[in-house]
Amino acid sequence: MELSVEQLVAEVQARNPSLQAASAAWRAAAERYPQAVSLDDPMFTSMIGPRGVGMDNGGGWMVEASQKIPWAGKRALRGAAASAEADAMKGDIGDVRLRLSEAARTAFYDYYLARREAEVNASIRRLVTQFRETAWNKYQVNQTTQQDVLQADVELATLESRRTELTRDEQVAMARINTLLHRAPDHPLPPPPAKTPLPDSLPAAEALRQAAAESRPDLFAMQARIRAEQANVALACKEYYPDLSLVAKYDGFMPEEMRPQVGMELNVPLQRARRSAAVREASEQYHQRCAEYEDRLDQVRFEVQSARDRAAQSQEVIRLYEEKILPATQRSVESALANYTSGTLDFLRLIDSERQVYAQREMYYQAIAEYHRRLAELERAVGGSLPEAIDVR
Repeated sequence: MELSVEQLVAEVQARNPSLQAASAAWRAAAERYPQAVSLDDPMFTSMIGPRGVGMDNGGGWMVEASQKIPWAGKRALRGAAASAEADAMKGDIGDVRLRLSEAARTAFYDYYLARREAEVNASIRRLVTQFRETAWNKYQVNQTTQQDVLQADVELATLESRRTELTRDEQVAMARINTLLHRAPDHPLPPPPAKTPLPDSLPAAEALRQAAAESRPDLFAMQARIRAEQANVALACKEYYPDLSLVAKYDGFMPEEMRPQVGMELNVPLQRARRSAAVREASEQYHQRCAEYEDRLDQVRFEVQSARDRAAQSQEVIRLYEEKILPATQRSVESALANYTSGTLDFLRLIDSERQVYAQREMYYQAIAEYHRRLAELERAVGGSLPEAIDVR
């Protein structure tokens, strides 16, 4: 069984506490709407005279009920602002989901790279062991000196030291994956796949920028906050109008025919300077949100362009290794071994060719891992899957 990157991303998004926290924040924000649109609680007032409960003996009683009703449109605007804030929180969930996906893919390819480099290390150690056997056989018949054998031992020790570094890198990558999965850092993992798919081409930059403008959840969240500020501006303008309170009263202190009473109360919005300042404040906050959105949109376009360029560059490097560098270095080491065996090449030149093969193979897998990291970065910058299908070799 191999570890699948798509399976890993799905599990991270299902288990990671940061996404659960963002979801809880959105659910909490969604509960603000019914609070914002509801009426204030009705008020009940009662009074009783100090001597009895009737007018004849000097006492009396009174009860009153009132209900405040905001000016038309205020409750709807408060609800619109609360709903827009909840939408913004929903966009924050999408942004957390994208970042978790990028982090999971990056950790996966760190794990993949450590395994592939360990395989290269093991392969090169077998090759150097073969060199040592050849050098030993030649030393036994006095065709070379013991220095060649000792040089091979030094090279094997160096490769062994590198193997311990790669083991550490693999453990760090596994710990990162397990941390994203919200479990113990040393929890065992299946091995990564031996090969990863590489696309033949990437979508055009313009298509990617358009997809990002439509799909990025952080842009969606900022648009929602702009709507909230628009509602706040309209609500501030509504504060120039009075709120109404309906009152029903039975006053036992009054004569019999005047005891039942109904009426209303209105606040008088005379403090216009305060209300004008509130409108200006809300307007400036709206303009601030709009400017922040435009700035963020520029950053998104840059992120998309730079991520695509880096992915395309990594793609070209991989092709260069596959088509030219790796075949040439393999032929070089095979030729060096044949020449050393025949006695026309010294051992140090043979070791140099081995080191070159080792370095180029490691760099090849590093280029593959780097490409997939850049692809994960590009998908996060776009806001999800790339807009065009990618043919896989």
